[in-house]
Amino acid sequence: MARILSAVQSFLSVQVRPNIVDINSSSSTPHYRLLKKFVSMDCSKMASQQPQNPSFLVPNASSLNPISYQPRNTAKPPSVEQLLLNLTKPDLRENALIAISKKKDTFPDLALLMWNSFGIIAILLQEIISIYPALSPPTLTQAASNRMCNVLGLLQCAASHSGTKIKFLNAQLPLYLYPLINTTIRSRPFENIRLTSLGVIGALVKDANTEVITFLLSTEIIPLCLRTMEMGGELSQTVATFVVQKIIVDDVGLGYICTSPDRFYALSRCLGTMVASLVHQPSARLLKNIIRCYQRLSDNPRASLALRAGLPNMLRDGTLSNCLREDELAKNLLKQLIDKISGGN
Repeated sequence: MARILSAVQSFLSVQVRPNIVDINSSSSTPHYRLLKKFVSMDCSKMASQQPQNPSFLVPNASSLNPISYQPRNTAKPPSVEQLLLNLTKPDLRENALIAISKKKDTFPDLALLMWNSFGIIAILLQEIISIYPALSPPTLTQAASNRMCNVLGLLQCAASHSGTKIKFLNAQLPLYLYPLINTTIRSRPFENIRLTSLGVIGALVKDANTEVITFLLSTEIIPLCLRTMEMGGELSQTVATFVVQKIIVDDVGLGYICTSPDRFYALSRCLGTMVASLVHQPSARLLKNIIRCYQRLSDNPRASLALRAGLPNMLRDGTLSNCLREDELAKNLLKQLIDKISGGN
């Protein structure tokens, strides 16, 4: 190696001449021949001594992994107040509706905030009215149905909150939902808005009081519920039956049904039709609501006499016993009903 370095030093000290020397020539000096040998050395051995992955050439692999490296998001999610403000901006409204719907169960005073925020309830009503043209002829899309369900979910907050329920009634807001409940199309977009609209009415009657019941009866809610009980999906039928049951729990509601033979037989016929359908499509929650309706009707003497002959045999002969096998409360209610109309109690 020392010999090679000496040759290189000698080569560098040579005065550069204008003509180029051919190192392949036999006449070339020993210095040139030695340099040729040095240049033509096998470099594979030298390459094998280099690091396989020089850190200064290749960055850390973890820095290239999109999973292990995530930029820190320091932005805070918008507050409920900011989301309500976004409702007033048409271009932000849809995303705001989605975000508020997700937060509504974690913000107990959302109903009060909405009601006392300028223009919010008016915006929700505007959303409802804007969908009316899609009801007839039926052109409602799934996207429009989803958006409407978010709107109705916010109205349900106002309908269920004790601080806004009566204001909700005084503003006649349930009337805006009746066109949505009155639809007869069975497709999913229509079924969803029908179910969610009934959910708003269900929130009104859940903690029933006479003022709420009187208002709903004056607006002919019973015929709307009966229509859904006859042609709606299982969930819509269940909620509509729940609404009727809560209405007749109140004495005003029971009197409304039982003082008119037409109203009583309309309800009795609808309940009987649903019982028959449960033979092929069992639903324990729907059957429980049906039994509760029958039981409450039996508290009226004239209705109790009518049910002796009008109670469906499928409730008497155990046809639907499998539907109630896991619901002891419903089985006991049915037994009490049968004993009561049979004169046992």
